[in-house]
Amino acid sequence: MSLCAGRLLHRQFSTSICLKYPRSMRLRNTSSPALEKETNDNVEFRHFPVMKNEILAFLDPKEDEKFLDMTFGGGGHSRSILKCSPTSQVFALDRDPVAYNIAKTLSINYRDRLHPMLGRFSELDTVAKDIGLQEGILDGVVIDAGCSSMQFDTAERGFALSKSGPLDMRMDGDNRHENQPTAADVVNSLNVETLARIIKAYGEERQAKKIAQLIVEFREKYHPIKTTSELANIVSFAFTHTQSSQSKDMIGRKMHVATRTFQALRIFVNNELEELSNGLNLVSKFLKPGGRIAVLTFHSLEDRIVKRILQGRHAMEPGKSIHQKKRDNFTYNTESGHENQIKIWSFDDKFMEPSEKEVEKNPRSRSAKLRKAVKL
Repeated sequence: MSLCAGRLLHRQFSTSICLKYPRSMRLRNTSSPALEKETNDNVEFRHFPVMKNEILAFLDPKEDEKFLDMTFGGGGHSRSILKCSPTSQVFALDRDPVAYNIAKTLSINYRDRLHPMLGRFSELDTVAKDIGLQEGILDGVVIDAGCSSMQFDTAERGFALSKSGPLDMRMDGDNRHENQPTAADVVNSLNVETLARIIKAYGEERQAKKIAQLIVEFREKYHPIKTTSELANIVSFAFTHTQSSQSKDMIGRKMHVATRTFQALRIFVNNELEELSNGLNLVSKFLKPGGRIAVLTFHSLEDRIVKRILQGRHAMEPGKSIHQKKRDNFTYNTESGHENQIKIWSFDDKFMEPSEKEVEKNPRSRSAKLRKAVKL
């Protein structure tokens, strides 16, 4: 499924789900007492910003410089930037109201230096205007794509396989976008063919069709699927015992067989790939010439989009073979239709991975890739 096809499907489904499920029937678990306590009482949680040292070395924060953290989350990268210089500033964007409240609390300690912003990547223009972030003033940007540890570790959010909770997965919570479907809405409403397309495209799951059939069969025979543990159990029936015991991710880690299905639903519910593409295309105008951008990704779908956009290509443009690159001398030729395109980024295809020491300390960092670019 292409990004364009996924965008159309996402919009069509978002509209239909609102007609099928009144808002009062959709899950409302994001503002749980546990989450409010964590935010309001400023309770410390276990948070390890991925590849912090590598990102700091590249951004190289200096006095009076301004940065944008487009995925504030638990604030690890923002804190590290602010600690580098007593006069640096960070504009902290996040679509998650919980993260936004954490940023507001933290801003008390960094008065006039940390500026919380609530919004999606695609809303950057609007929220930047509201807070006074002007074009061409940023010295650096950091993006930590995907789901935050804070979201994974909170059962009420419905992101994690390891914690049974309502099948929600909305990064925005339940109040900001009332038409946004939950993961439960998705699995309880779509037909086999559409579910299979989502699971295959966004989860890169080979058993997508079988999983989709089991989901539809369960909800029709028994009851709507409401929890993460229910869905994980249903998905597991699509695999033999041998397949389950040998299931590994792209880098060889043992993996629950439902992991890819959960990834697919999360990406679809939050429209993550289009948001990432929008964010990368929007942020360049806020950077100064020479401004630096560091982007962390955790799976191939994200990394592919980042690499293509930083290369100056469209997010869905096919890649080139080594022969084509040699022929074009790494520039766009007239056959590709890019002969008049202005190059925005200084970027090479090299990426960095976390050290063995970091992976040992924070296993979730193992699949991370860090790509870096400088605005021309």
